[in-house]
Amino acid sequence: MKRGANEMMLDKLKLRKAESTFRSLKTENNLYDFSSNDYLGFSRSAELRQAIDEALKKHPQASNGATGSRLLSGNSAFTEELEKEISGYHQAPNGLIFNSGYAANSAIFSCLPQKNDTILYDEFIHASVIDGARLSFATRHKFSHNDLKDLEKKLKRSTGACYVAVESIYSMDGDSADLIGIAALCAKYQAHLIVDEAHAFGVIGTGLVDSLGIQQQVLARIVTFGKALGLHGSIILGTELLRDYLINFARPFIYTTALPFSQLLALKTAYRHLLVHSGLQYILQYKSSLLRSNLPIQHQARCKNNKGAINCILISGNTEAIEFSRALQSKGFDVRPILSPTVPKGSERLRICIHIHNTDDEILELCHYIKQLSQ
Repeated sequence: MKRGANEMMLDKLKLRKAESTFRSLKTENNLYDFSSNDYLGFSRSAELRQAIDEALKKHPQASNGATGSRLLSGNSAFTEELEKEISGYHQAPNGLIFNSGYAANSAIFSCLPQKNDTILYDEFIHASVIDGARLSFATRHKFSHNDLKDLEKKLKRSTGACYVAVESIYSMDGDSADLIGIAALCAKYQAHLIVDEAHAFGVIGTGLVDSLGIQQQVLARIVTFGKALGLHGSIILGTELLRDYLINFARPFIYTTALPFSQLLALKTAYRHLLVHSGLQYILQYKSSLLRSNLPIQHQARCKNNKGAINCILISGNTEAIEFSRALQSKGFDVRPILSPTVPKGSERLRICIHIHNTDDEILELCHYIKQLSQ
C-alpha cells in the first residue's frame, strides 16, 4: 500500500516535535514587546493612524481593493507617483512596489540571474533570497558570514554575471554587513551587489546604503515596509531598466493582485511621518545601547557593535532556548527563541528587539532577569 500524504505529514510533524522544532501560531498577549519588528512603534502610533485616516477622507471615491494585478486593472497614476516619491527619498532612479519583502526578494533572485550565472549569498541571508535563487537557473554558493576573504575566493571562481546578496542589518544577529568592503570587491570583480535593507530602513536613516552614500555601487535595494514603517509591502529600488525588466519577468509581480489604494496611501503618509520624526531613531539607538550595556558580560561581546534594534544571546539547543524564553515570558517579557533549522544547530538564541515604546525600566528589568537565568 502506498504511503499517503497524511502519513507523510504526521511523520514529519512528529519528528519536529521530537526535535523541539515544532512551530505553532500564537495570538496577541499583554507582555512587554521585545519580539516584534515594530521598532519605531508606527504600527501602534495614534498620531500616524490619525494622519492616515485624515488622508483617506480626502479620497471618498477610492476603491476598497485593487481589483487585479498591476498589468491588468490594478495599476494607477497614484502608485507610479508614489514609487517615484519613495525612490527620491532613497536617491534611486526608480522603484517597483511589491506586496511583501519576501515577494520582492523571491522575484528579483528568481528572474534576474540566468543559466550559467552565479549567485553568491551570505550564509545568514534571509530565506526569501535563498528561495528566489533556487527558482533561477544560476549556480548558487554561500560565503561565510561577513567574511570578505571567503567572498573574494568565491568571486574569483564565479561564472557568467555574478550577483552578491547581503542584508545591511542581519535579522538574526542584528550585525551589519561591511557594505563598503563588499561593494569594493564587487567593483573589482564586476559583480552586481543587491542589498536587503529590511532591518536598516527607518532605524539607520533611510537605510545603510543611503547613510554610507554608496547608492551608485548597488544594483538593487529591497526596502520593506513591515518593520520600522509599521505597515506592509516593499519596494525594489534601482534603475529604470531594472524596473522595466522586473515588470516583464518577475512572476511574483506579474501574477499578484496589487496593493489596495488604502495601503498605498498609508505608505505615502507613513514615509512622510518617518522623515518628520527622524529623532525617533536616536531614541531607539539610546535604548538599544542601554540593553547591550546591561546584558550579562558573556553576552555583550556578540552584539556590542550592533547598529540596529536587534540583539541576540546564544542559548545552544532548541529545548534550552525555549525554556529560557518561557521563563522570561512568565516574568512579563515577550522574548522569542530562534530555533534550528531557522539558525544552524548549536547557534539557537533569544532574539531581543528594542522599540521606542520599551521604557528604560522595562529594559533594565529584562536584563536583570536574563542575568538571573544565565547564572
